[in-house]
Amino acid sequence: MMFHVLLLLSLCFSDYGVLRVASLGINYGQVGSNLPPPDKVLDLLSSLKITKVKIYDTNPQILTTFANSDVELIVTVENQMLSVVMDPQQALQWVTTHVKPYFPATKITEIAVGNEIFTDADTSLIGYLVPAMVSIHGALVQLGLDKYIQVSTPNSLAILQESFPPSAGSFKSEVSAIMSQYLQFLASTGSPFWINAYPYFAYKDAPNNISLDYVLFNKNSGMVDPYTKLHYDNMLYAQVDAVVYAMFRLGYSGIEVKVSETGWPSKGDPDEFGATPANAAVYNRNLLRRQMRNEGTPLRPNTRLEVYLFALFNEDMKPGPTSERNYGLFEPDGTIAYNVGLSALSTTTSTSTSTSTSTSSSSSFFLTSSADKATKMGYQSLVFWMFVYLLAFQVFPRQH
Repeated sequence: MMFHVLLLLSLCFSDYGVLRVASLGINYGQVGSNLPPPDKVLDLLSSLKITKVKIYDTNPQILTTFANSDVELIVTVENQMLSVVMDPQQALQWVTTHVKPYFPATKITEIAVGNEIFTDADTSLIGYLVPAMVSIHGALVQLGLDKYIQVSTPNSLAILQESFPPSAGSFKSEVSAIMSQYLQFLASTGSPFWINAYPYFAYKDAPNNISLDYVLFNKNSGMVDPYTKLHYDNMLYAQVDAVVYAMFRLGYSGIEVKVSETGWPSKGDPDEFGATPANAAVYNRNLLRRQMRNEGTPLRPNTRLEVYLFALFNEDMKPGPTSERNYGLFEPDGTIAYNVGLSALSTTTSTSTSTSTSTSSSSSFFLTSSADKATKMGYQSLVFWMFVYLLAFQVFPRQH
């Protein structure tokens, strides 16, 4: 153990020892009353070596602050703007105003046109989606930016009529016509199909019927798809492959599926089963372990699955149940919201189980430190990457 720690320390302070998970990003939401300014957020992201970030708007302060950094940024056209930017001239104006002034200093890699449009309460948005995407892409072409910036949209898994077993995956009939147009756009532009996939929701709705170990990536017997004979040891991969099969059914086989959001809440209302710090820690820790392997799903084992974790911060102004405000890895002041393993090398003993119990940690040093934020973030960086390195070499035992 001491050898690994000393080796990691030498790597952390070496110009050559940059440990990153290339297929892992994070969502940076801003629906909070007390979030740190973008420069402090950039410091935190840098300390954690996270270089892929998605935001839900085109906040000019964030775009300016993130300039000349290593962060690759996905920006968003808000849902209420879709009816406007479906007009090609308005789309050109939007890109000229919200994207062009910041690129390439700010590494904008994709524009998300809306969020979960196919399942939004305002059903009129569905008709705007594909025209808006076409117009935004056309604006990028006109400005010579289409080679650098893709156009897509994140989708809720509620677009699926069937998702189990994965080979039965199919889209709801009411969105099939527009879905075909959307898939044609993705295929013609080489853009990915993004999904917001939360195994937590499936477990919350049926805790007596779904294995918690299966949804948390813990060791379990898993399930075998009776038609393909593919074995799944976690629900997230099964959800991704269900989307792939749904696209197959509409005649599209070459579109990459990526996960725009996934995560687990650390707190919930009494009826939100499983929303605990312990389960959130296990889910995110195991997800990180999988991402370090750069693995794909059983259906596409050779295609590294790209995943964006939800979310960077707890956001106290989000509406809905308590869980909605408690998906963050961090509190707004930069301390961790729960123990995802960051204090595992301290003198305390931390226990995370796959049951709905809380994680015990008597004195995580940067949770209780009174040091200034810069020092705190430095501690976070060191301990976080100690943890990642030790995971890579399986020093920590797997959760069972």
